[in-house]
Amino acid sequence: MEEIDLREKKQCLRKEIFAMKKSLSLQERMAFSQQIFSCLEKLPDFINARCVALYYSLPDEVQTETFIRKWYATKKILLPVVEPDNNLKLVAYKGIDMLHVGAFGISEPINNEGDEDSKPDIIIVPGIAFDRNLNRMGRGKGFYDRLLVDMSVPKYGICYGFQLFDSVPAGETDVRMNHIITEKEFI
Repeated sequence: MEEIDLREKKQCLRKEIFAMKKSLSLQERMAFSQQIFSCLEKLPDFINARCVALYYSLPDEVQTETFIRKWYATKKILLPVVEPDNNLKLVAYKGIDMLHVGAFGISEPINNEGDEDSKPDIIIVPGIAFDRNLNRMGRGKGFYDRLLVDMSVPKYGICYGFQLFDSVPAGETDVRMNHIITEKEFI
């Protein structure tokens, strides 16, 4: 019964957030994203990282494309690829022309052999909602929770300010972040 209640609470919050995201203009998304990444770039975890895992953004997420293009020549950038078993695998980004549209309409790197040994020094994670206790709520499929559960690197959740709450519904399998960055604050 508690599991059903948790799923319902998450679904309600997802609908609320999706409605708020629709009200953002492209200019607001780009400006907020730039502020978020400007904060990240000043942090020792990022400065010292040689290999950074993040994601190629969907239109309603914190926009990562400019950040990826800015850094991939000096830091190894890993992006997730959805595997046939519905797990995420991190694969090196080798340029925009080495992307293809993968599962769920998300741009993914073409899966080259030899990338399996890449280990990030830091991972930047998207989410639908986060809270001040560092909980993350995703889209509901558990992809990132399965990826993150055994990762011991710093995990940074990034989101727009209205996606940060005092509390979000979280279950036992939801992996917490080490930090959260919005355009307004760093936790």
